Amino acid sequence: MTRPAHATAARPLKRRKAFDWSQPGVYLVALFVVVISVAPVAYVWIGGFRTTPDINADPAGWPNPWSLESYIGVLTSSRFWGSVFSSSLVGLGTTLGVVVLGVMAAFVIARYTFRGRAALYALFAAGLMFPLTVAALPLTVLLRDIGLQGSFLGLIIPQVAFALPTTIIILVPFLRAIPAELEEAAVIDGATRVGFFWRILLPLSTPGLVTVGVLAFIGSWNAYLLPLLVLAAGGMPQDLWTLPLGVQQFSTQYSADTGAVLAYTSLSMLPALAFFLAAEKRIVGGLTGAVKG
Repeated sequence: MTRPAHATAARPLKRRKAFDWSQPGVYLVALFVVVISVAPVAYVWIGGFRTTPDINADPAGWPNPWSLESYIGVLTSSRFWGSVFSSSLVGLGTTLGVVVLGVMAAFVIARYTFRGRAALYALFAAGLMFPLTVAALPLTVLLRDIGLQGSFLGLIIPQVAFALPTTIIILVPFLRAIPAELEEAAVIDGATRVGFFWRILLPLSTPGLVTVGVLAFIGSWNAYLLPLLVLAAGGMPQDLWTLPLGVQQFSTQYSADTGAVLAYTSLSMLPALAFFLAAEKRIVGGLTGAVKG
């Protein structure tokens, strides 16, 4: 017997459970992973509010009293802001190069049919298996011979090159998933392939572009080996070293002031962390689109 429509509509909807307690082991493992991931970061941040004698007396204790001296000392240091400028300049330059070159290369591989396309894609995929440590010595010699060692440009170009394989692997499936009917309709309306690329493809590819851009920026911000080879070994003044190098140099010079070292380290994390959290949803959307493609 068929129920009346109003009876069906009046039936209360079941709320979805926030947690499925039938598998407590899964949540225990997840909680354990979160704790071991967040605890060291929280210790560094909170440690910046402690004085060095307080830390030496009780390394695992709570700030008593809370002190802003270490953070103020770092924030008023010209060396810290010089490192922030260098990391920002290199990070933005790397991100711009990765996004521009990556989307152009991915567009050709994803939307054009030509001989050797699969081999070209495989070549970029093989770049994921090429470690930076293998290229350290020849890269240093090459940059020195062309006069780019010790310069920001000499750091940005290799970082773009090493980030391109990941970028293209993410963008090619994403761009390939865009229906061909859109391109055909654009051609009928008089758009060229370049016009289709600028007016239709790029706006639709925003989640993927944001994903590769954020990954490139964070990778550049946290890079240590390349800045060490290019900037430090190339004679760049210490005030213009990137933040990972600045943290290492600061912790060596002020090793006795543990609170200041923890404050410097925690402040160097904030820009990349804020950038990542602000674009977190777009990153997930971009990676989901790449997987579906």
